[in-house]
Amino acid sequence: MQVEMLGLSKHFGSTKAVNELNLTLYDGELMCLLGPSGCGKSTVLNMLAGILPVTSGTILFDGEDVTKYPPEERGIGLVFQNYALYPHMTVLGNICFPLEIQNVPKDERIKRATEMAELVHMEEYLNRKPKQLSGGQQQRVAIARALVKRPRLLLLDEPLSNLDARLRLEMREEIRRIQRKTEVTTVFVTHDQEEAMSISDHVALMKDGYLQQHDETQNLYNDPDNQFVADFLGNPPINNIPGHAEGKLFISNDGNSFIYEDMEKVPVGKKINLSVRAESFIVSSEKQDSTMEAKVLSVYQLGKEEMALLQFGGVEMRAYISFDHHLKAGDTAHLKLRNRGVFIFDLESGRRYA
Repeated sequence: MQVEMLGLSKHFGSTKAVNELNLTLYDGELMCLLGPSGCGKSTVLNMLAGILPVTSGTILFDGEDVTKYPPEERGIGLVFQNYALYPHMTVLGNICFPLEIQNVPKDERIKRATEMAELVHMEEYLNRKPKQLSGGQQQRVAIARALVKRPRLLLLDEPLSNLDARLRLEMREEIRRIQRKTEVTTVFVTHDQEEAMSISDHVALMKDGYLQQHDETQNLYNDPDNQFVADFLGNPPINNIPGHAEGKLFISNDGNSFIYEDMEKVPVGKKINLSVRAESFIVSSEKQDSTMEAKVLSVYQLGKEEMALLQFGGVEMRAYISFDHHLKAGDTAHLKLRNRGVFIFDLESGRRYA
């Protein structure tokens, strides 16, 4: 099912939680709503579910206006952050419950619930109560319960936040497997960029109720629309060096400079951030007009690579470097920039120049 959000807004008094959101979710895809706490992502999910009324805008399911439909008429499956399983019911009872409400005959309920339990690898636990299950197992049951209704749209609200790191990794792989198996259109809400990047077809990144960028996962990292997108994605965070441009010359706030061709796209004297991914530095054997001279503060081993903590332009930077350069604390490193992973943003507005 295709989902369209057209000019979607939600206001709580004077607080604008979501502002004029235009977003399309295509049939059978998994899209992540990503962003920091308070950005509006869970509010969007609750409007899709019909739990929260819309202040303005339209929600279309396969072209049908469902904006004012109650939750039970939308054909959605919802998985909450806290699982919300019924403690007095068995696994089978929990999965069957939505069908019981729909008055599906008992034999059919059990058949469909058993199929869903098999899909989420919980067929051996049908007679257990939730308190006898691990967090990951409870999450599997919650997903099976949402899917047993055969929803047109599956909504997952930070479903992995209560799990430890290892279980989160396992469950996000399981969610992706289950989604591909069922081909149900899915919205996954998270604040974890790694989670979003690893399982999504597309990511919609939000900030303060506004959509910042909606794109394929890798494009958000490689081709950010603005400073916020570049800053939010990446570990370690992107390096931001404030300064200004004079032709092809980048001049940092402390007066250090080097030539970078894309500086010609920036108005002369405009205050900017030169933003560089950690993997986008190249160590040069000698000083050139196109190299920056950075002081090496420390170096530590990361498997086959090293991470160098550097200083240039009055700021500290992190760079992945090859171990065969033998850099050490106190050295001066001559660094060139790759074409990929280097961006220029307006310092005040965050607008991207290059």
